[in-house]
Amino acid sequence: MTPLSVYLPFNREALGGAFAPAKRATKAPEGRQGYWLVVHEQNLLVAREGDRFRLPQGDPPSGLEGLREQALWLGTFDGTPCWVLALARGAAVPAGLHAETLVPMRGTQLPDDLLSLGGMAMQALHWEGTSGHCPRCGQPTERIEGEWGKRCRQCRYEHYPHLHPAVIILIRDGDRCLLARKREWAPGRYALVAGFVDNGESLEGAVHREVKEEVGVDVTDLRYVGSQNWPFPSQLMVGFVATYAGGEVRIEPSELEDARWFPCDRLPDGPSRHSIARFIMDHYARD
Repeated sequence: MTPLSVYLPFNREALGGAFAPAKRATKAPEGRQGYWLVVHEQNLLVAREGDRFRLPQGDPPSGLEGLREQALWLGTFDGTPCWVLALARGAAVPAGLHAETLVPMRGTQLPDDLLSLGGMAMQALHWEGTSGHCPRCGQPTERIEGEWGKRCRQCRYEHYPHLHPAVIILIRDGDRCLLARKREWAPGRYALVAGFVDNGESLEGAVHREVKEEVGVDVTDLRYVGSQNWPFPSQLMVGFVATYAGGEVRIEPSELEDARWFPCDRLPDGPSRHSIARFIMDHYARD
């Protein structure tokens, strides 16, 4: 059975067969017309129609025509080309458009399809902004035809968009769950233990290490439950459920403000529905 988490926003699968990525083609469409994914300080520029949002379509939005040649081709959505542009920090939003946050923790109102497209647009811009020079020799790179990868014009070294894997874990002990909170989170908000995978480390090893480091306990019976692309800026969240195996809860104060056990049927306020953390809490906290 396909895990439900593949249909979370920011996962390309949430778009079904409606989206085809540009990397499968060898040449961008002519004319630079289609849907415009304009990213402005982690916001997506959209037109509002009541409580609904739509992407600008056709030519570049008014005032952005001069950026036409800078547009990145992301792929096609419902058969229409999708073009990505970055609007500079502090620049004015074109008339008729609204800047809606792409960040779930900031209360995004965007539907899942626009969140997923906007997330891919942010990742494409992040890659474009960090891959212009070869990490080996420092010379300019060029796009590999039909791929998102870049090739050095001098030493011919190839590199591809960087994804940073992180594990996120629900720790259960009978009818209770261990949740944690960071100091900067909203009051009362608790969520799952999470952390990045180290070099040379398996996903399972990362689970055991992160749990021990952050909350001081041991776990067993690890079960993979799904994953989510998380474009802030380029993470892959890999979700697990684990069983408490002993130890006293002891937080790492440089990482967390608090961690405690909660009844599985009375969990506190947590992440928004857009995140795999919420998905795991909703689907795996209780049998």
